[in-house]
Amino acid sequence: MPAPSLLPPDASLSPRSPGAVVLMLHGGAQHGLQEVGPRSASLWRTGRMRDVLEPRLARHGVATWLLRYAVRGWNEGAGPEPSPVPDARWALAELARAHPGVPVVLLGHSMGGRTSVRVADHPAVVGVVGLAPWLEPGDPVAALAGRHVLLGHGSRDKITSARATRAYVERARPVAASAGFTDLGRLGHYMLARQDTWNRFALDAVLEVLARAGVPHPDRGLDRGPDRTSQE
Repeated sequence: MPAPSLLPPDASLSPRSPGAVVLMLHGGAQHGLQEVGPRSASLWRTGRMRDVLEPRLARHGVATWLLRYAVRGWNEGAGPEPSPVPDARWALAELARAHPGVPVVLLGHSMGGRTSVRVADHPAVVGVVGLAPWLEPGDPVAALAGRHVLLGHGSRDKITSARATRAYVERARPVAASAGFTDLGRLGHYMLARQDTWNRFALDAVLEVLARAGVPHPDRGLDRGPDRTSQE
């Protein structure tokens, strides 16, 4: 059987004793029991974002990890929980052992955003940042109790619904410590065009979640440096 794995931070960039950890969760598909291999487009896209964010977050004392799911699908009903949910719970347990007592922000794209809000009740998690998250009307919000949630979505997304993301934020507000929606403008789903916009939102939102959670790190100022990954 395939197994999930954690891609650790670059030792040459990551702080030795991080003040916080970001766990990145990639997208997937509604169904699929195929193993997530190194050629997975969803994993590659999130990995590409990590390449940009990791050195910037490291300057704020934050270590960045990436979860590779065991299989590519959400697979509702195929097991006690959708397939990536136990993978994410496993990853959080591993991070708690690697970085005991260190707060975690979940950063998920598409299915990764949906997975993030399911596992946010882990004691180490202080908040969730979602990028074009795949959210449905019946998705629960209870795991977000006391957490900070920032979700961003583009208006040209034909794969997941910005309207559903807005609605989810409204349902989460009475439960979460804070919940916000950012309209990312005329962006699609796959984070290939205007990568600078996606990267900027992800970076700023992670730092904002940490600030709202009262997590100390070396520099409260947001990194406004140039982004060389733009596809414009």
